[in-house]
Amino acid sequence: MSADTIFALATPAGRSGVAVFRLSGPRSGEVLETLTGRPLPRPREAIRRRLFSSAATDEHRILLDDALVIYFRAPASFTGEDVVELHVHGGPAIIAAIGKALSAAGLRLAEAGEFTRRAFDHGKLDLLEIEGLADLIAAETEAQRRQALRQAEGELSALYESWRGALISALARMEAAIDFPDEDLPVDLIALVDETLRVLAREIETHLADDHRGEMLREGYSVAIIGAPNVGKSSLLNRLAGREAAIVSARAGTTRDVIEVKLDLAGYPVLVADTAGLRESPDEIEQEGVARALKRAEFADLKLIVFDGAVWPDFDPAIAERIDEAAIVVLNKAEFVADPDPAIAGRPLLKVSAKTGLGLDALVAALTGRAAAALNPGAQPALTRLRHRAALERCLGALNRGRTAPVVELKAEDLRLAVQALGRITGRVEVDDVLDLIFREFCIGK
Repeated sequence: MSADTIFALATPAGRSGVAVFRLSGPRSGEVLETLTGRPLPRPREAIRRRLFSSAATDEHRILLDDALVIYFRAPASFTGEDVVELHVHGGPAIIAAIGKALSAAGLRLAEAGEFTRRAFDHGKLDLLEIEGLADLIAAETEAQRRQALRQAEGELSALYESWRGALISALARMEAAIDFPDEDLPVDLIALVDETLRVLAREIETHLADDHRGEMLREGYSVAIIGAPNVGKSSLLNRLAGREAAIVSARAGTTRDVIEVKLDLAGYPVLVADTAGLRESPDEIEQEGVARALKRAEFADLKLIVFDGAVWPDFDPAIAERIDEAAIVVLNKAEFVADPDPAIAGRPLLKVSAKTGLGLDALVAALTGRAAAALNPGAQPALTRLRHRAALERCLGALNRGRTAPVVELKAEDLRLAVQALGRITGRVEVDDVLDLIFREFCIGK
């Protein structure tokens, strides 16, 4: 654990009403006394203090600002160290002057995520809680905020630690069977352990069979708009976005690359992508655009397949073949459509008009319903990262091997591997190889 004292601006750079500097380390209190020329305030109490450029004994010291200061005494702080917060006026000149004074006092500017790394090192947060905190800072929608907050407050950690505790108890029984074979141990000890492994394996299998809801909620529900050229895909994207995100032109083949916008639909993050019109073309650039469109559609969570109402009932059968359960089928330019109930191969089409707005509410409702069904995590906290899933799959594999292991020594080894896999998720074992990746997600000052 580091013995130096660090500082950083914990609020965004620029002009604001209030800016917050955070200090952490053994010299935090000493530096606060130096800058204020006053004794430390009582811990966890916000108090008004004037901040100066140097110690009170320096006759050339300069008043920097009139601020609120808070002192947190270790270990009752975010990092577990002595921590100071300086709530100052958010002018660029004030921020620069206080940063200069802190550097002159011998403090080091923190690296990205270093405050949170120190919280982990001092046992204030585990890795799951830290990742939840990073997601909370990055959350753009209500559903993302709720999921991140559940993880940051330890719901996922509690679930995994309960599994880990049960495995450690089972492992202790196995160790007893190995080390004390002549003792009067329960005759059904192995059967009890196997039952524990069976129950845990079933719970982990259920947890993994979540259709990647938590991961999709972090990243956003992916929707690809596809269709022939000039059916109004770009106009539809602009309508959904409420702005001119894509170029609209009567010239076929205008859209060459994938253009993506972020939507917040009832709190769920939805990423809608406009793609190149699907057709045969001698133009190499347009061919690449079509290839990207097809690839985007292949990996999208949902396809928005658009047909042209101006030429209805004519349509490209090759595009109609792409209609499946992961698709909403739209007939754009509905103002030209006389058919009250248009359909393709028995599949109803949603009539909309990107020009007039007709049917847009119904389309948004359909998109929202699909996103909610796919992303709602339910009562149990959701998996949010690939590394969690990989560790749980390793744990599950060890449990299944342990249930069929022919000797107690092999069963105990599989139990140890299962415990280790769960511990790597929360940081209860050596995890140096994943720490840097996790903490890089944070900004300076956090």
